Amino acid sequence: MRLRVEEFRPRAGRYAFRVLQPRPALRHTTLSDPMRDWGYLVGDHDGLARLAGLFSFAAYSPHTVVHVPLRQSVPRDYAPGVPVDLVLAHQPLGLRPSVWPALRRGLTHGVPRTVRTDERRTARHGSAWEERWERRWDRLPRADRIRPAVHARTLFLSGARDTFAAASLQLAWAAGFGPRGKRADKGYDVLSASLTTLLPLSRGRGTELDIGFQAYPPLAHFTPPGRPARRRRPTAASP
Repeated sequence: MRLRVEEFRPRAGRYAFRVLQPRPALRHTTLSDPMRDWGYLVGDHDGLARLAGLFSFAAYSPHTVVHVPLRQSVPRDYAPGVPVDLVLAHQPLGLRPSVWPALRRGLTHGVPRTVRTDERRTARHGSAWEERWERRWDRLPRADRIRPAVHARTLFLSGARDTFAAASLQLAWAAGFGPRGKRADKGYDVLSASLTTLLPLSRGRGTELDIGFQAYPPLAHFTPPGRPARRRRPTAASP
């Protein structure tokens, strides 16, 4: 998969970071703060598919921060809680959420780039994580969990190769099968996947972060998979 991004090199004190943002922005995808009550990431096919690609890229880019601005997206009918942006970073990179406001102010004069992802490699490492989770879901080491934190209206997900790869698989599933969901063609959101299993447990219960599909209006452009595409009605001037 090829992804169009914009690259920035902001500094926070003595340290410089490489930050990538998707271009164009994911206009029809929103994310609500999962640390307050219940997190919900809902988007159209394009948004979820590109997010899957961004998680896949983040899995194999331990020295790069992926920033996905989502707060300014078109509001959804059903997106509970407080809207937040999304940041993906590997744990050893040591990005502290407290320095993010300074870094965000430095996201100017970006350079257009194109990056590639390897879906087969992502599927292999994501499936390996899922197998480990099925064997010992309640005893996974901290390195096998994505650590969430919220600061400055931004959700930070600190992970590793396999955890980001597993999250990419969940988003790809939602992008592929969400449009097949009941009433998706009516504009309703369809709960399609979840990142909850990737997040830490606390007293047997973890932070919830679910993934939903929702076609963006107007719905005339949306055709569920397996159905013939809608044909535009001829105008009076058409032959």
